[in-house]
Amino acid sequence: MNPEDSVESVLIGINGIGEKLARKIIGEFGGEEELLRAVENLEIDRLAAVEGISQRKAVEITRALLGNPVRSFLKTERAFQIHQEIIERIMSYAHTEYAKNRIMLLQPSPDISSAVEHLEMVMKSKEMVNRLPVERIRRLLRNIMRPETPKAIFNPARAILVENRRDYDHITDLGLNRYHPVIINPDPGELEEYELIIYVYSEGTLDIEDAFNIIMVSSDSSEHEIVPESVLNYFRRNLDLLRNALELKRMLGMETCLEEVMAIMDDVEGLAAGEVDIEDAVNSVKAWADSRLRELIKNVDLHGDEVLTLLNQGMTGKLEKIFDEVLGEARDRIRKLTGVDFDPFIRSYPLKIDQRELDRVIKLESSSMYLKEFERKVEAAGRLSELRDSVEEEIRDLMEFDYSFALGLFAAEYGLKEPKFGDELCFKGGLHLKLARSENPQRVNYSIRQPENVVLLTGANSGGKTTLLETITQITLMAQMGLPVCAEKATVKPVEEVYFLSKKRSLDAGAFESFIRTFTPVTTSKSSKLILLDELEAITELEAAVKIIATFIEFLVESDSLAVIVTHMAREIVKYVDVRVDGIEAKGLDENYNLIVDRTPRMNYLARSTPELIIKMIHEKSDDDLKEVYSRILEKFQNEY
Repeated sequence: MNPEDSVESVLIGINGIGEKLARKIIGEFGGEEELLRAVENLEIDRLAAVEGISQRKAVEITRALLGNPVRSFLKTERAFQIHQEIIERIMSYAHTEYAKNRIMLLQPSPDISSAVEHLEMVMKSKEMVNRLPVERIRRLLRNIMRPETPKAIFNPARAILVENRRDYDHITDLGLNRYHPVIINPDPGELEEYELIIYVYSEGTLDIEDAFNIIMVSSDSSEHEIVPESVLNYFRRNLDLLRNALELKRMLGMETCLEEVMAIMDDVEGLAAGEVDIEDAVNSVKAWADSRLRELIKNVDLHGDEVLTLLNQGMTGKLEKIFDEVLGEARDRIRKLTGVDFDPFIRSYPLKIDQRELDRVIKLESSSMYLKEFERKVEAAGRLSELRDSVEEEIRDLMEFDYSFALGLFAAEYGLKEPKFGDELCFKGGLHLKLARSENPQRVNYSIRQPENVVLLTGANSGGKTTLLETITQITLMAQMGLPVCAEKATVKPVEEVYFLSKKRSLDAGAFESFIRTFTPVTTSKSSKLILLDELEAITELEAAVKIIATFIEFLVESDSLAVIVTHMAREIVKYVDVRVDGIEAKGLDENYNLIVDRTPRMNYLARSTPELIIKMIHEKSDDDLKEVYSRILEKFQNEY
């Protein structure tokens, strides 16, 4: 992106994005600066979330805004397809959306210093994966993602109390009304309806002396000091993510603040677990006390006057003593279960519960518990808010690790080696990526250098000429993408453009004219190029085609570019231009009539064609009457050499 261009103008310049969609994208991010910041952070998932933007279009937008459009390097559709095929292979090793997006942005560049720097990183990652428990790490990485910001959860059991309309507007501006109702001038008794009141005061004018469920917070306090859930909910929502991230950090031996985060969250979540149901405790103790009273009273021996006392007063000294003993122990049991020292029982058999006393204690204890819990949560939220940026940075580090880890895995599993950059394209033991993981693949050696920077490639059909062109393209692209290559050794000549023109069955007059108009500027431009032509000679006027292609070759020979041209017209072309001819030799046919091919081209060699071998195969299997015909055909082939 040029400094003088606006973000909107760059977006409008992208195919398929008009003014309306461009403004919508900018609006979704809150402005051009925010959009650029997201692009620099490679937040492609956010771009793809905009209605009307696909993942591929989001990548294209990112490339354009970063100022590195891939089409300026890959000049033909087939070159672009080969680049995409490389990307798709690497993508299968990525686990996070961030890493996949980073991989989608990988592209070849003429900036060799950046390619070398990236290549060094990939080679270190390749070495690293050999020392790590790969499958365990892959399992954890699948659960790493950008942390989610949860929506506010409304809790009507608590309320925010304010003194005036100004404070009310302040609370709503902060968005805290999404968590609790906000009240002004409450009716008498209204405050008792809430389990907790957060009194956000500016002057402290409200009379709250009789309230037992109120905590006071200054109006200039931070959001988390008024509603700690504004911070805690974020960490609750991402708790599983943080657990996986912590395990991964430990496994990788990385420093982390997640240990502290998880300890704080365990403490916060333990607050609710520590709550005691006082009513359940009282009912449990009552059942024990009734059983104990029944057991003790059975053994009481009453005399006549004690019976009269029991009739007149409802209780005797012996019974009083039993009740004192049982209720005393019952009180001890309640205190041990609840932490509260009180007697909720009315003396009778069976015991009765003083519901008013029980309700009073429950309300007081609940309010006390809520106040303590609130204070603990505020403290936790304060510390977590300080750690949030570090947490997000650590998650980003892990996603960045996934990017390098994916590249390292790809390099390791495909046996990729570090290339060098020089003045030639030369490789030994090269393989097409689709063959790299097959059993016993045939490796290829090849080189192109000045002054033989243009080569005609001849040979058998199905002999591997197209595969060789694609291998050359892959090695060049991957090296200039900052990736190791699929070859035992390789030196790559940096280029600025890559052209790969695929074979077509024929070029009629209109198609040939289009080819001429397209390819003529390629031969005359000053930029360094890699040009790969795959059988483009099927033209009505063969002699004219030979002259035209020979002229193109003359210009290319005089340039700083490299070119490999697959052709069956090599013998005709060399009449007009001095150019190296290489051949992929078909040595014969195996028992299944498949070609036996040495896929490494022989330099300065015009290879035998497939039809001769097919005729030879038919000749050997024919009856005597037909052998004479095939023999004469083979003689004509032999006379060509």
